[in-house]
Parts: sequence; C-alpha cells; structure tokens
Amino acid sequence: MGHASTRSVALIGLSAHVVDVEADASPGDAELHLVGLPEMSVWPARARIRAAILNSGTAWPDMRITVSVTPMIPPIYDAAADLALAVALLAAAGAIPPERINGRVFLGELALDGQIRPIRGVLPMVAAAVRAGLSRVVVPAECAREAAQVPGAVVMPVTQLADVIDQLRHGAIRDHHDQEPDPAPSSSFAVDLADVRGNQAARRALEVCAAGGHHLFLSGDGPATMLAERLPGILPPLTDETAREVAEIYSLAGQSDRALGATPPLSAPHHSETPAAIFGSVAANRPGALSLAHRGVLHLADAPEFARPVLDGLCRPLDSGQVHLAGRGRSVRYPARFTLVLDARPCPCPAGREECACTPEARRRYRARLALLLPRVAVRAPVEWGDRGARAGEPSATVAARVLAARVRAAHRLADTPWRTNAEVPAPDLRTRFLVAPEAAELFRSAVNTGLVTADGLPRLLRVAWTLADLRGADRPQLDDAAGALELWKGADGDGAR
Repeated sequence: MGHASTRSVALIGLSAHVVDVEADASPGDAELHLVGLPEMSVWPARARIRAAILNSGTAWPDMRITVSVTPMIPPIYDAAADLALAVALLAAAGAIPPERINGRVFLGELALDGQIRPIRGVLPMVAAAVRAGLSRVVVPAECAREAAQVPGAVVMPVTQLADVIDQLRHGAIRDHHDQEPDPAPSSSFAVDLADVRGNQAARRALEVCAAGGHHLFLSGDGPATMLAERLPGILPPLTDETAREVAEIYSLAGQSDRALGATPPLSAPHHSETPAAIFGSVAANRPGALSLAHRGVLHLADAPEFARPVLDGLCRPLDSGQVHLAGRGRSVRYPARFTLVLDARPCPCPAGREECACTPEARRRYRARLALLLPRVAVRAPVEWGDRGARAGEPSATVAARVLAARVRAAHRLADTPWRTNAEVPAPDLRTRFLVAPEAAELFRSAVNTGLVTADGLPRLLRVAWTLADLRGADRPQLDDAAGALELWKGADGDGAR
C-alpha cells in the first residue's frame, strides 16, 4: 500500500510537455488501471508493462494498482512513457524505494522481454525536461549520446528494465558522463561548386538565392541536381539556436545520426513519395521532407513529375514557414523555413532523349503543373551540360564568403526587425521603410505598367534587388540592381513567373 510519482515527457509535433506519472497501490485483485492515456492505447500499454516486469524477474504486485498521467497524453501514444509507468507502479507497490524516482524523468519504450527500446524525439523531450528544471533524465542507452547534446542534462542510459529496478533498489542510476562525446561535425560540405563547369547564369542565380534566402527555378537539361546539392555549401553556417532546431526535427524523424552541426540540411524527396513523407504525418507524429529541409534547402528534381496536390500544397508552407497538419483529434505544426530549388526539363520527354516527340500542348500542360508555385519563386535560370573543356568555376568557399558578407549587411539593416534575410521582408515595409533608388523604382514601375510583372510579383523583385545591392556592398538598390532582378525574374525563357 503506497503512493509514488515521477515524470515523463509527451510530444505533440515538436512541442514537448512534461507529464506527471502517479501510481497508487491499494488492497484488491492484482489489476492495473491506467488513467490519462488514449483509450485505444490502454490495453497495449498494460500488456507491454506487465510482460516486461515479469520477464525482468520481478513478481507482479498482488494488489490493485492505479497509474495516472496528467495532463492527459495526446490522442496518439508513442510508448515513450512506458518506463515511467513501470517504475511508478513498482515504487507504489514497494518494489522500489519511492524517493529514488522523484525528481527524475524516465523515457523509453518497453519490449515484452524487458528491454528498453530507443524512441524518436529524445532531443526535444530532454530539452523540455531541462527547461522544467528536471536535469536528471533516464533514457534508452541508444539515445544517450543524442540526449547528452542538451546543455545541463544529466543523462542516465539504461538497456534493461531489470537493471533499472536493481539500480534503483541499491543506489542511483549511473549517468552518461563517463563516455566520450561525439566529435563535432565538420561544417564543410562534401561537394564543391568548382565541380560544375559552365552554367554561369545558374551559378550566379545560386549565389543570389543563398545571399537573400530566395527560391530558385532551374529550367533545361543540365546539372540542376549538382547545383542544388552545392547550395548548402555556400549558405551561411547555422547558429547554435538554428542548429538545435534542425537537430530536434531530425531527432523526431528518427534520424538521430545527424548531430548538432553548422551545415544547413539538404532534403531531396523523390516525386514518387507519398504526401505524408513530404509534409509529415499526424498519426505517426513524424515530420516530412519539408521540415527536414528547415533552415536549409528543399530540392524538387523534375518538379512537374510530383503529384499536383503536393505541388499546390507547398504554397502555404512557402508563405508561412511551417507545415500545419490536422487529424486524429489533434493538430501539429512542424517548422519548414527553407530555400526551395525546383528544376524541370523543357518537356515530359525522358532525360537524354535525342528527339522530342512532345506537342506544344503537352509542353504547356507539363509546365502548367507548376502554375501555383512559380509565382513564389523569385529567381529563374537556365541549366545546360557545359563543355567538358570549360574552365572550372569558383569554389564554394569563395562564393560562400561573398554570401556571408551580403548576409551580414542585410542582418545589420534588419537588426531592429524580426527578419534576417531579404526574402522575409513583407511587402508593406518594402514600400515604406526600405526604399530603392528613384531610377530603380521607375524601372520597376514601368515593368508593372507594361504587364511584365504583376503587382503581387513586384515585392519579390524588390527583395532580389536588395540582395544584389548587398552583394555589391551598396547602401540601397540602384538601376543596375533593378535590371539584374528583372533578368533573374525572367530567367530561362524570358517570360517571368508573374
């Protein structure tokens, strides 16, 4: 007869919430009642916990056990609280001293044989525990190095429920401090822009997009994938804060092999992937390819081959910087602020085909699949396979230095605002606070009056013009910057995406 309590963490998207796990033992039949779990999860959780305890060599308590979780765990239970439920009921039954589970957070899924399985989302879970003042966290051993990345966390790795019971009976659980930390990942990217020969217009467009955070469309049969793969290498390094954001997303996705690092991520989903793989899943509480590109690059190769709902569904994340999903009685938001790189062939013909058999109508329908996306893409450029004898271009390090200098100028200008790149500045502020030179304004006004650019497309040109000025080291965009923005807007075929 007794009472015990401990803590665990529940995840809704990337939002982690510390939950209280209380257990009460009272006279009665040997039963386990779980309160605060989703109804459909009660039976599986009860069966797992009972089997794990018995297979760990501990007798099942001959009393009525009630375990309560508050606040209630979300409609989808991912079993991360299994370990907390097990130790709480054992402490209430007297098998473990109750005081030894107080002030700790227990995370881990129980296997039927008593093993403690790794879980997804350890990084945001441990971070939430530390923010709540609970630094001592018990985690599966396979998640220990990942959890140790959180400053201030005292990580206690465990592999078997039997070991947890034994250590809690006879002393404290050993922490993770005796293990060597992972080496810091290199900030250099594995590929270099010098590998791409020719394609000067596309290389210039890549640099502009990196400097201002603009989206890019590459058109033609050429090394579009090579260019997209090299964009993260010229982006500014991630800050500590943004690196942690990225690491938490990859932790929730179950890709904990990506440690905290300065290199922006690259996500390149295939056009055959499902919408859940691209946008994320509410049922599985798993981010998709869009969120895996957060603070980095999302590359859609052969973009018109993607399903139309996927292409149209990209518009809202591009505007808001996040993916919003609803279902199963809850809604989740995953961050998704990235630089988009689209590429498309001139027609649906397979790459490398010598003669095109496509009709003009087939070409029009092929490109029309991007009708909603292209107006949101500020920079366009042609790509083609260059001459093998062409001289190699500038290396990534040289271009990255110019990009970083431009970003520093933009950050200084935007220091008293919530924005950090030119692509984030809203249209009203472009018209009132950040004014271009009169000659540049006149050129843009003429482009709108002649129908070359719509009123909705004009702010995107203004943002690109500011980026061109930053790359030159100028105080504000002049006529040449406005003309350069128009050329990048018109891109490969001379008809800008209005």
